[in-house]
Amino acid sequence: MKPMIDLKKQYLDIKDEVLHLINETLESTQYVLGRRVSELEEGVRNYYGTKEAIGVASGTDALHLSLRALGIGAGDEVITTPFTFFATVEAILYVGAKPVLVDIEPETYNIDTARIEEKITKNTKALLPVHLFGHPADMQAIAGLAAKHNLKVIEDCAQSFGASLHGKKTGSLGDAGCFSFYPSKNLGAYGDGGMIVLNNTPVADEIRKLRNHGSRGGYKHECLGYNSRLDEMQAAVLIVKFRRIDEYNRKRREKAALYNRLLSDVVACPVERDGAYHVYHQYTIRSPKRDFIQQQLKEQGISSVVYYPIPLHLQEALKYLGHREGSFPVAEQAAREVLSLPMYPELDEADIYLTAEAIHKCLKG
Repeated sequence: MKPMIDLKKQYLDIKDEVLHLINETLESTQYVLGRRVSELEEGVRNYYGTKEAIGVASGTDALHLSLRALGIGAGDEVITTPFTFFATVEAILYVGAKPVLVDIEPETYNIDTARIEEKITKNTKALLPVHLFGHPADMQAIAGLAAKHNLKVIEDCAQSFGASLHGKKTGSLGDAGCFSFYPSKNLGAYGDGGMIVLNNTPVADEIRKLRNHGSRGGYKHECLGYNSRLDEMQAAVLIVKFRRIDEYNRKRREKAALYNRLLSDVVACPVERDGAYHVYHQYTIRSPKRDFIQQQLKEQGISSVVYYPIPLHLQEALKYLGHREGSFPVAEQAAREVLSLPMYPELDEADIYLTAEAIHKCLKG
């Protein structure tokens, strides 16, 4: 079966550098919040042009700690999308706030900014847009709404490392940008990891305290915190990959362009809005015949995945919010029609042609 992502190819390309840095880290015997985490934080901070960058244990923790440090808590409402990975709302629930969902745009699958304002109440404290599949959400509209209603903006950038909007990178456009370094991400570790970028130094100091058991050091604990420190070994791996992130994203865009050229006559291909720099964490097509296409690809030995088959409002864990089928029809239709195809920087063009040929054959006969 041809995989969705082949991490082995990338590893073999960078193996010597990775092992060198890991060995250096082992020999340093500094394994927690050491030199490598600091080096990665500095690199990411400079890349995003923010004052602060903080390594944490996961993308979920990045969202959770950002919400808490920005003062979001019990009784507050946070507006986000129903079409995303569950961690987006988990983080809101962790701080005791209520997720308020807004339907999505049918083309980018990002939150529909034209529908946000009608959901803002006196309890709304933050907006949490997701840059889904690597395409930036409409941050200009979101920033305008946030300024008008005095709201915080926490960007879920788990799938958008290196993406930008009108030349400004996602993650640097709100009050905090939250990244995941899960292995399959554009910038992926060899385990879990996350990062927060922001320009508010007092909030950054609060996040650093929260990630380290509520302590600034010296065994003095100012609050109940968490054990959420980016691992030194993962930081070493990420440093090697970070040096190549722009190249990786460029290659993803090249693969996406080839897919578009080969598939645009038979399925709806990803769009790229004016001013957006899409980094294609996923290459996601859309068709009413999605299930048939997926089955035919499987029979040809080609992997594909549905991200996401069940919108958040229909998940068992969120039934208490009172939503039902039909509450967010655009997200529900997308869940029935989207299909993500193999996508990674080292993907062979021959495999893209093979996938496209299989899709053409099953749709055109």
